[in-house]
Amino acid sequence: MFDFATQYTLIVFFLMVLFLIWRPRGINESIPPTISAILIFLAGIVPLTDVTKILGIVSGASITILSTIVMSIVLGSIGFFRWAAFNLVNRANGSGILLYWYIILLCFLMTLFFNNDGSILITTPIIIEIVKFLRLRPHQQFPYLLSGALIATASSAPIAVSNLANLIALKIVGLDLNSYVAMMFVPSMLGITVIALLLYYYFRRDIPSRIPTVLVSYVQGKLSVSLSSIPNIPHIPNHLEPTHPVPHIDHLRRPKHVRHPRYENHIGHPRHQHSIENMVDEPVEIDMSMFKVCIVLIVLIRASLFIGASFGIPIELIGIFGALLLILYRWYKKRIGPLDIIRKTPWHIILFAFSIYVVVYALHNIGLTALLVEHLRDPISANYLNASLISGGLLTVMSNLFNNLPSVMIGTFTLTEMGLNTSTLQIAYLASIIGSDIGALLTPIGTLASLIWMFLLRENNIRVRWVDYLKVTIMVIPIGLFISLLSLYVWVDALFF
Repeated sequence: MFDFATQYTLIVFFLMVLFLIWRPRGINESIPPTISAILIFLAGIVPLTDVTKILGIVSGASITILSTIVMSIVLGSIGFFRWAAFNLVNRANGSGILLYWYIILLCFLMTLFFNNDGSILITTPIIIEIVKFLRLRPHQQFPYLLSGALIATASSAPIAVSNLANLIALKIVGLDLNSYVAMMFVPSMLGITVIALLLYYYFRRDIPSRIPTVLVSYVQGKLSVSLSSIPNIPHIPNHLEPTHPVPHIDHLRRPKHVRHPRYENHIGHPRHQHSIENMVDEPVEIDMSMFKVCIVLIVLIRASLFIGASFGIPIELIGIFGALLLILYRWYKKRIGPLDIIRKTPWHIILFAFSIYVVVYALHNIGLTALLVEHLRDPISANYLNASLISGGLLTVMSNLFNNLPSVMIGTFTLTEMGLNTSTLQIAYLASIIGSDIGALLTPIGTLASLIWMFLLRENNIRVRWVDYLKVTIMVIPIGLFISLLSLYVWVDALFF
């Protein structure tokens, strides 16, 4: 039977996963891993030498991710969220379908320029802003909200700097940023494209064909917005009837002590319409010259990550420099200090990543990776196709059960202990990243970005049940995952090995 260390570690691990899913009283997601890591350390299963090693692995990647989140906070403080929301609707020119594809494109680009967690923090408020002032019905909002989140999270696969999990394990398998992108960009993009098309097909009857048009004007640095037409439909036409489960969505908070139906804020209610008109008619301060400079700086900083990688410059140093540059520029132009950034930055990400890897290291120490090596070495080493499909499938399963952060570490430990040749190791590793970035989207706990998305929705009184989420992802994610893994095998085998 299992010895004490094995039983103790497994119990702590599964309790951690349980509390990550449950999150009683909305506790921060870093608390269960932190308590679990402390229990593991006190039991001596992960000694101090391993803790020091883990800190070295996790710190650089976590700092890089936090620096990009800081950049997103700076953008939000200068009016980026509202500017983007209003301009997306304006460019859609009254087409709900065109708006859908603009949102998909926005979510993809934000992940490339920042990271999946930062992208969720940026795009989710933008999409919520859009569905609020357009007064879309719940079943019309769900396609925009869920599709945007899935694409934003999946889009972390093409470049390594878009995901904490990708960055942490990158050096372990002997890859740098540029070689990662060369091998990974095309296969993962094919999978993401398939997912986007499948999502549109799934939601095609729920996406409104026509939406109100928006007039955007700039007067003395202020952005002024008005809706040129707000349809007031007394009933839902047949073509707008929901064809899929409708998540529970309440846009405006009501007093907690009030329960009478007349206080409900229904979409289309005159009082709700009045609140929307007030929101869109209120001018928004935007310094467009400052806005353009910030965008240029972010593009240059993002490019510097890849240039710096070629010269061996730690990417976390570039990230820190870029974040400080934006903070100082904002202070110079608007005299706004860093207090809002200190308050809004999710510093617990470092604690979350470090703690969860301590627990994973305990699983490694009790022999989990040895067990996986024993059963998977021969089939993975047989050929590149096996390496791609088995590694990607394994990480998909583990990520959806345990979250992709610990799963990538377990998978990487397993692969590096198999004694694989370099080419097989690298294709297996890249496949595991596809599994942890794309395959992990099957359940809401698969990625940290998905957990952040669910939290943001709850903060805005938007309730999305697991069953609503799963009914969509089970139809689209497996197909996109398989296309990516198969494309990875064909692409890498033909051009690199």
